Amino acid sequence: MQGEAHDRPIIVFDGVCVLCSHWVGFLIKRDSGRLFRFATMQTPAGRDLLSQAGLDPDDPSSFILVQDSKIQRQTDAIAAVLRALPDPWPAAGSLMLLAPRVMRDWLYFRVARNRYHLFGKRDACYLPTPTDQERFIQ
Repeated sequence: MQGEAHDRPIIVFDGVCVLCSHWVGFLIKRDSGRLFRFATMQTPAGRDLLSQAGLDPDDPSSFILVQDSKIQRQTDAIAAVLRALPDPWPAAGSLMLLAPRVMRDWLYFRVARNRYHLFGKRDACYLPTPTDQERFIQ
């Protein structure tokens, strides 16, 4: 495992969003080195991280990656996460970055603003398996 637990990157996501929860499940399966930790935006830790990034913790369209005291948002965060996974995912992250940020983020926000309608919303936050519980911060 890379570094101490407090040094590992943190992904903040919407824990009641079905799409976001599937994304986290996708990452957990592929993050064989257990690099990433997770916080839902509904927890105090997630809300605090969003506020530190200058984002509204009550706006569920936010997705951030906190790594080495640096905060990446939206599609830059998604690309960075993909690039940190084992092959073939780094290539997908690099390909994302070929598109101009304004185009990437426009598409991101279109999906983010409509994701509950398109993919659904849970009544409760994503619950990790006991094996993955230590990767989630409150």
